[in-house]
Amino acid sequence: METKTENEGRAGLLYGFGAYVMWGLVPLFWPLLKPAGAVEILAHRMVWSLAFVGLALLALRRWGWIRELVRSPRKLALITVAAAVISVNWGLYIWSVNNDRVVEASLGYFINPLVIIALGVVVLKERLRPAQWAAVGVSFAAVLVLAIGYGELPWVSLTLASSFAIYGLVKKKLNLGGLESLAAETAVLFLPALGYLIWLGTQGTLAFGTGGAGHTALLVSTGLVTAVPLVCFGAAAIRVPLSTLGLLQYLSPTFQFLLGVLYFHEAMPPERWAGFSLVWLALTLLTWDALRTARRSRAAMEAAAEAAVASVEAAAQSDPAQSATAPTAPAPTVRPGR
Repeated sequence: METKTENEGRAGLLYGFGAYVMWGLVPLFWPLLKPAGAVEILAHRMVWSLAFVGLALLALRRWGWIRELVRSPRKLALITVAAAVISVNWGLYIWSVNNDRVVEASLGYFINPLVIIALGVVVLKERLRPAQWAAVGVSFAAVLVLAIGYGELPWVSLTLASSFAIYGLVKKKLNLGGLESLAAETAVLFLPALGYLIWLGTQGTLAFGTGGAGHTALLVSTGLVTAVPLVCFGAAAIRVPLSTLGLLQYLSPTFQFLLGVLYFHEAMPPERWAGFSLVWLALTLLTWDALRTARRSRAAMEAAAEAAVASVEAAAQSDPAQSATAPTAPAPTVRPGR
């Protein structure tokens, strides 16, 4: 049993690593789709994502969720909000990559965990621990330093971070699986996206089909580029602890940042390095606090389980007659990586 659990954990780690690396390397893909503009690329991503996810659901025969979704106006409203927010996120990200702002886009995903914490305080009325407050304070200082460096607020980073944080909040309330959620969101976006592509075609400005078979295939593959990392992430999420996924999530913006600096040769003046350093300090504080809290919670659960077993054993020793009929408490099972 332990070997199987360990294998599952290793598989989950590989799935998670693969998902975040693919998301981190995707800036290499979007420039290949030029001369298609960001909005056309976004429309293709919506249309072809629904096609590929629909095929996956057909193969897995997972259709029961649709009936429940259609019968719930609240969930339909949440799906619509999620679709609108993620379309803003996707579109702006594609635009930023194709307009030499990869470093600024990477910053958005670095500060995303901090924006999620801020949303938790404002929307969910969550209480922060001192280390979390410190991380939020340092992140605000980082935004101020970066605003001075850019000469304006880093609006690309802030919009990407806030839109993805809102998307995560909506997804949490929606409670749908990864494939199902993506299918529902792209179904909402499908007709507007298809209508936009048809309109481009009537205007003679549609890039699809005009750049040769290779370019057309690349535009179609936007569906795979969207769906495959999500499937890998879903496989990882059920196999590894949340704390591990929390650490893996930094891989994606790290790869994006390195691509922006080393491959796309975007400028990194001293004030930008200072701002990024403050963001990394805030994330270090956040990660340290999360790991410490998870370790304490695990230790408390183990101690409570041991105390329960000891209590049952003590009761059995003090009343041997009752112990003959009393059920024996199962020993706590501690699984690796859980």
